[in-house]
Amino acid sequence: MKIVFFGSSEFAVDSLSALLNKKYSFVAVITQPDRRKGRNLKLAQTPVKAFALQNNLPVLTPANVNDRRVISELAGFGADLFIVVSFGQILSKQLLAVPELYAVNVHFSLLPRWRGAAPVNYALLHADKNTGVTVIRMNEFMDRGDVITTGNLDIKVQDDAVSLGRKLSALGAQALLEALDLIEKNKVEFKIQDEARATLAPKLKKEDGLISWDDSAQSVHNKVRAFVPWPCAYTFYKGKLVKVLKTKIIDAQNTEVIFGQVAAIEKQKGILVAAGSGLILIESLQPEGKRAMSAYDFALGQHLKIKDKFSAEKS
Repeated sequence: MKIVFFGSSEFAVDSLSALLNKKYSFVAVITQPDRRKGRNLKLAQTPVKAFALQNNLPVLTPANVNDRRVISELAGFGADLFIVVSFGQILSKQLLAVPELYAVNVHFSLLPRWRGAAPVNYALLHADKNTGVTVIRMNEFMDRGDVITTGNLDIKVQDDAVSLGRKLSALGAQALLEALDLIEKNKVEFKIQDEARATLAPKLKKEDGLISWDDSAQSVHNKVRAFVPWPCAYTFYKGKLVKVLKTKIIDAQNTEVIFGQVAAIEKQKGILVAAGSGLILIESLQPEGKRAMSAYDFALGQHLKIKDKFSAEKS
């Protein structure tokens, strides 16, 4: 079976690696173009491109995968199947019609819950207890295709978007192999998604990370773990942006401070801040223009005091 693989992020590498280990035939690996990253704005390959080149796989990096010239080139490969994992571009109806069989997508949620670009983040943001992966036969509607197979996963209290994404990446690779086995044996029993249960997980924006301290401690904590490493939950202190990287909910109340105010500075642990309900311990953070550090070191450097305030506004 000849495959064209579409993927870009680190979360697609597990699936590509699993397919390679099973000796599937790749006619092309399609990934996003190199982009400038970091302070020096050096061109960086996607993790998928780096892995593919290391394994001598043919790579294409179209800026627009739906360009008619790209579609024509892909049609010439005679692929049986398209496989799409964390790619970053939406495939058009015309492109989806190219493979001999169809296109399959590994989505990092239990569809129809959390359709869209950020399913891992939204599962954490909404304090889901479990999640999973879904392998679907793609159609022109985002994440609405018929289900081929699924895999389930419990979300641990210590999970953030990075750790959960890595777990789902491994689970997705396993589910993909199961789906391909069913496809090759012509044993797929497609299941239609229940539209009444659908929820959306749209692409994240930087402003989504802004912490509202009048939210509950649980909500603030969920935002912190959901938005690592981007856009990162953030707040302002003395007019400067501070990214909040790691937190812990403290089961206590402090009536002497209002939301956003420092309730205590705990030696070697961090900064205790009042939320709308409950307290939250900031364990690590990253001040604007600086490296990540422990919250306790930040408190010492800023001479932080009780009732000093973190704010949702820059001024």
